Amino acid sequence: MPLAERPVTDNLFPGFRLLDVKTSGTLIRVRTGGEGPPLLLLHGYPQTHALWHEVAARLKDRFTLVCADLRGYGDSGKPESDAAHAPYSKRAMAQDMAEVMSALGHQRFCVGGHDRGARVGHRLALDHADRVTRLATLDIAPTREMYAHTTDAFARAYWHWFFLIQPAPFPERMIGADPEAYWRKKCGSGSAGMTPFAPEALAHYLRCFADPAVIHGSCEDYRAAATIDIRHDDADGGRKLAQPLLALWGANGIIGRCFDPLALWRERAQDVRGHALSGGHYLAEEVPDLVAAEFRAFFGDDA
Repeated sequence: MPLAERPVTDNLFPGFRLLDVKTSGTLIRVRTGGEGPPLLLLHGYPQTHALWHEVAARLKDRFTLVCADLRGYGDSGKPESDAAHAPYSKRAMAQDMAEVMSALGHQRFCVGGHDRGARVGHRLALDHADRVTRLATLDIAPTREMYAHTTDAFARAYWHWFFLIQPAPFPERMIGADPEAYWRKKCGSGSAGMTPFAPEALAHYLRCFADPAVIHGSCEDYRAAATIDIRHDDADGGRKLAQPLLALWGANGIIGRCFDPLALWRERAQDVRGHALSGGHYLAEEVPDLVAAEFRAFFGDDA
């Protein structure tokens, strides 16, 4: 699969390469650098790989880092969807990442994911169990279980879960009327407000989210999560992850308030450990020192 070098025009990841990797389904934008065993880092909604810039600075001496934009997000491709939302299923997104890691020469690797990226990481660890050695998730519980255990408090806090899954083009038109105002409302409503987002990273997020194709692709991600992703989970027949899983969540966020993350992850994985960190939802940018220390200890066990 061909790799194309891209010019670096920012200072978010000093010394890292910027690449486009062609997969069987789309084109994936990748930032890679560092030294050591490979660690794939995946972002959440409505962000890009830029959310890892502070964590990457703290881990590049220990790991070869691969920070990728999910399909539909950032500068990655935005393939056409279908009635089943299959092109935006976590299975399709996970396949992209398996092919990216192959193209970069990494046959076995660890995965760390925040938000949507952690959901992709979960599916990647299931579908490519022979390649993913460890998985860390930031501020999520498993998708199927979160929908099954939805409460009034969760629905009010995570209103976007139910807004974004409405049939196209309703949410796309609403968001597209003022993408920046929507982004700031969605991401600035956390416990830390807008303070986690460094100016250069924020400019990157807003540039990408202004693209109507990103708005649509990210809606499709959520539509898939509420439909085909749950069917894929159900079809696993209770199969659990065999890899060690580290679940971290924000002490000031919603996940630990509305769910028991460790109990729910133990329904989906055999070896689960984790705890809350002193932050909100955007842990990688709020408390990068803590996230990097957790990742260094957890993933270092497998190096």
